[in-house]
Amino acid sequence: MNEKSEFLGTEKINKLLWQLATPAIIGLLVQAFYNLVDTFFVGRALGEQSVLGIAGVAVAFPLQMLMMAISIGIGVGGSSVISRLLGSRDVNKAERTLGNVFSYTLILSIIFQILFFFNVDTILNLFGATADNLVYAKEYAVVILQGTLAFTFGFVLNNLVRAEGNSKVAMNNMVFSGVLNIFLDAILMFGFGMGVKGAALATVLAQLAGTIYLLYYYMSGKSPLKLELANFTPKFDLIKDITTIGFGSFVMGASNSFMMLVLNNVLAVYGGDLSIAVFGVAIKLLMLILMPIIGISHGLQPIVGYNYGAENYDRVNESVKKSLMITTLFGLAGFILLSLFPGTFFSMFSTDADLISSGASALRIMVLASPLIGLNVIGTTFFQSLGRARPSFFLSMCRQILFLIPLVILLPYYFDLSGVWMAFPISDFMAAMISMFLVWREYRYFQDRSSSNA
Repeated sequence: MNEKSEFLGTEKINKLLWQLATPAIIGLLVQAFYNLVDTFFVGRALGEQSVLGIAGVAVAFPLQMLMMAISIGIGVGGSSVISRLLGSRDVNKAERTLGNVFSYTLILSIIFQILFFFNVDTILNLFGATADNLVYAKEYAVVILQGTLAFTFGFVLNNLVRAEGNSKVAMNNMVFSGVLNIFLDAILMFGFGMGVKGAALATVLAQLAGTIYLLYYYMSGKSPLKLELANFTPKFDLIKDITTIGFGSFVMGASNSFMMLVLNNVLAVYGGDLSIAVFGVAIKLLMLILMPIIGISHGLQPIVGYNYGAENYDRVNESVKKSLMITTLFGLAGFILLSLFPGTFFSMFSTDADLISSGASALRIMVLASPLIGLNVIGTTFFQSLGRARPSFFLSMCRQILFLIPLVILLPYYFDLSGVWMAFPISDFMAAMISMFLVWREYRYFQDRSSSNA
């Protein structure tokens, strides 16, 4: 087996987890930051129309998230399969999987682009567009759809690079594309006066540059896996494995998109464009909490996958335990930060007094259960890394599909607009409890396996 991946089974877990997760955390935070900057520039560039512009981007954002869900599903599925193959020393099959990930991504991306591009008005109306914000939503969505391949390949390749243990390459890509996005935002929106369209174009161009960077990494021979054209021919068994394992991540991403669709429509009824704009800002502020947690899960994935394949069960348990401790601390830190200064954060995006006041009230409610979010994220990643599709799929559905969406629909009947915001901490708590039970059960099982092998 290639020695480039063997450190996953020998290095101290604490050092290894931070070594793999830190680049992912930095890269993901940069990504979250440039999403915030996108919204900041939209709010500042449109002046008195800032609420409508931010609302329009919020309406179009589920489309972008659905695109990301497809690519992350393929990437996570492929990376889980590749990690386990590297752990069991089957490099040839790992390389065949890599090639199939490429062809699978290309096929699904083209299908997605065709279906959504020619039905964009219908899609945006379904996503909760109003008569006032539709023009901004369409400007953003059309450009994003034109860059579908840049998005999908960028996210897929990032996951594959992490599966090899080369998290620094993934970090460099995310930082590079994130900084470039911010730079292009300023030029296109203020220098060329392109408004919302400029924000979308900046995002597409930055993703394209990142994708080219990662393609160079694979084609230059720096990866422990070789990218060969012969491996691009789709193989049913490989596509099935990728889809089965990655389906949980796809559902989690797609449920985020569906959640935003439902929320935008509910908010249009109970609060109009102002409430949609509040949510558009709040959801990106919440990413400041979620991204470090996801970064830890990215660091965890290759460790669990490799050591499970190598039957090092003590290392599997230790890595999960430490990941849960770290993500809980991240969630607590985010809760404190956003609870203490919500108005300050909202005032960065607009001078509209109603937006700032409403946003501060909403954010304080939404972050109440933030310290528990890591349980669900780590639980989902844990089972994905083991190749356990059913529990990972179930956990990926818990927070958004099973709990959040029904609560978003139900609670406003009793608590009006506040009920929408209350749905977030309640669903976080419920998903965390279920995740804790399933992870603990598996944790005990590995303890027994480890004892019997001693």
